[in-house]
Amino acid sequence: MKNTIIIILTIIIFLIIYFLQANFFVWFTIAGVQPNLFIIMALFLGLFAGKRVSIPISIFMGICIDFFISKKIGISGIMLGVVATLGGYLDKNFSKDSRITIILMVIGSSIVYELGIYIINIITTTTTLEIIAFLKILGIEILYNTLLTIILYPIIQKAGYKYEENFKASKILTRYF
Repeated sequence: MKNTIIIILTIIIFLIIYFLQANFFVWFTIAGVQPNLFIIMALFLGLFAGKRVSIPISIFMGICIDFFISKKIGISGIMLGVVATLGGYLDKNFSKDSRITIILMVIGSSIVYELGIYIINIITTTTTLEIIAFLKILGIEILYNTLLTIILYPIIQKAGYKYEENFKASKILTRYF
């Protein structure tokens, strides 16, 4: 029951982030580039909730994003699933208590997500390869995501430990038979 409530809260958080992404950050772009809060959300779900929970939620988020925004459904879902998997892998190898480590994880996840989207779009469409423009957009998005991570880190960390408490709780029997 508790996990169901947390999943519902995750969907509500997704809707809030979608609202912010679609309405609020349109006014606060840097050179026409917006932050991508979905990358941060998928990464933190992977870090704190584990792969079993974060991958399906991230894929669902990506499909919803593609359904409402993109012409091709599935690309964002695949890449957010990759980011969630990366978050689950990084959870086992790095500390979530260090801001520097989290910032580096956000930078790496942003690079993986945007590079994957770019490569898939080049393969599936007749998009021309423009490396300088892509690197400019990637750099601005990384800067934006990093700044938002620094600002939101205390809130995300508290919520993340609640996720971890519920989804990664040990299932050890405390009574011996």
